[in-house]
Amino acid sequence: MAEHKHSRLGMTLAAGVVVAGALTYAFWPRPTLVDMGAVTEAPLQVTIDEEGRTRVHEPYVVSTPIAGRMMRLTLEPGDRVERGDVVARLLPTSPSALDARSREQARANVTAAEAALRVAEADLNKARADRDLAQANLERTKRLFDSGIVSHAALDSDERSAKAANAALDTARAAISMRVAELNNARAALISFDDSGLAEAIEAEQGEVLPLKAPVPGAILQIMQRSEVTLPAGTPILEIGNVETDLEVLAELLSTDAVRIAPGDAVIIDNWGGDIPLQGEVARIEPWGFTKVSALGVEEQRVNVTVRFLSPWEDRKALGHGFRVEVRIVTWAQDKALTVPAGALFRDGPDAWALFVVQDGVAVQRRVGVAANNGLVAAITEGVNAGDVIVLYPPAGLTDGQKVARRSAYQ
Repeated sequence: MAEHKHSRLGMTLAAGVVVAGALTYAFWPRPTLVDMGAVTEAPLQVTIDEEGRTRVHEPYVVSTPIAGRMMRLTLEPGDRVERGDVVARLLPTSPSALDARSREQARANVTAAEAALRVAEADLNKARADRDLAQANLERTKRLFDSGIVSHAALDSDERSAKAANAALDTARAAISMRVAELNNARAALISFDDSGLAEAIEAEQGEVLPLKAPVPGAILQIMQRSEVTLPAGTPILEIGNVETDLEVLAELLSTDAVRIAPGDAVIIDNWGGDIPLQGEVARIEPWGFTKVSALGVEEQRVNVTVRFLSPWEDRKALGHGFRVEVRIVTWAQDKALTVPAGALFRDGPDAWALFVVQDGVAVQRRVGVAANNGLVAAITEGVNAGDVIVLYPPAGLTDGQKVARRSAYQ
């Protein structure tokens, strides 16, 4: 019986030890599993990314200088032309020819103007006669007034009549000038019918084809009028530009981004369809901003920024006018920067940044200086050294001095 009691006691003690060990193992503090990375030295660029489109800086539009019938064009978009090459031909049209009704109306206007001139001449003769009569009456009244036969009132009345007669004569002379001008204007409407020499000149002009020449060397960018058609003066026919030397990129930047760049900043032109990115530089930042509604319906203040190509034309032969590209304007760059993934950084106060450095399995919080951050990688100026192991995406509960372990890819 005593041996049986000792055996039961031993088994109970053994079970208690096993349970205590299990509980101790279960509640023993374990290292926090985290993702880890390393501080490295690598080149880093911070850029402002935006879509843009190519354009010829100085396109030239060839338009009709006068009204005429344009011959059908044989050129195609992309064809190369030199300065002075004939790009279109125009058959000038004569001045608007009068139809039978308009001609008869013009002739009636001439007849009416001639009649009005004759009436004005008759009025002039009447005004002269009235003036002579008034002057004679005035002289007679003056003699009678000097003899004391007529009163001073009679003399004043005759003087007024003489002045009125002179004024009427001046009015009649002005009316003559007006009627002569009206007659000349009415006769001018019939000049194409009455002047045989002018009619022959117009007919000769109709047989001449007016060549329209290219003002500059370049390529045909687009054709607005191709078919044979009668066009008024000033109608655009085609557009010419030099895509080799005059091509640039226009990007619409947010105004908050535009103030961070300056003419001469390096630009990387990417996603244009070629195998390698192209090089450029900021050529011009326009001083005038405009409001543009984004695809999400948000009003944004945008600024036009012009980018000049630095890559040779041989590297971008396929680019033309109006092509879509992506521009990356470099605002900060360093060939050998101390870099960490941006996800390792967190705020330590309003103006400071920090990260966790892993030392002997313990996470040690350190403040660091950040020179630049492109959203993926940050350049560090102080606080860490190349090769240091750091915690990536530190969890919210991680504290300074806490043990950590690398998270396995399979956990």
